[in-house]
Amino acid sequence: MPGTKLIILDRDGVINHDSDLYIKSPDEWIPIPGSLEAIARLNQWGYRVVVCTNQSGIGRGLFGMDTLNAIHDKMIKSVAHVGGSIDAVFFCPHTNADACDCRKPKPGMLKEIAARYNLSLTGVPVVGDSLRDLESAVAVGAQPILVLTGKGKKTEKDPALPSHSFVFADLASAVAHLTT
Repeated sequence: MPGTKLIILDRDGVINHDSDLYIKSPDEWIPIPGSLEAIARLNQWGYRVVVCTNQSGIGRGLFGMDTLNAIHDKMIKSVAHVGGSIDAVFFCPHTNADACDCRKPKPGMLKEIAARYNLSLTGVPVVGDSLRDLESAVAVGAQPILVLTGKGKKTEKDPALPSHSFVFADLASAVAHLTT
């Protein structure tokens, strides 16, 4: 898809409020103010928005696929309500112990996205709030963007933060930068 503009967003801590106890139900999925409108703005500027999220709560037995689908359905409908759309949601259901290739910081999900869209991720913005989001972006040549919501303020202080990361207060600020 030549000319396609793609952006990849982490979910928890970027689009919605995060929880150390995991987001285990649609009721616990609460958007960060401005994030849904930011996704709509990305669409208006010609971006296809893809969500890429670790969901080890499945592997831990905290919730099942029906619940994850209901959470994502709520997210997609919430974005649509403000005039935006999410093109696809990629997720890893595994725990660290599974040693899979898809769980961030490994780049498996991002490579799957590149294959699905038949494009290189070089320079593609990848927005996350944790070091593992940014490390997976670096592994495929994408542009790491840190938001200070979720775990972002802690991540910003990490000496392993990729030096070429852009840092913004939240998704809305990052999107304002990308669309001006």
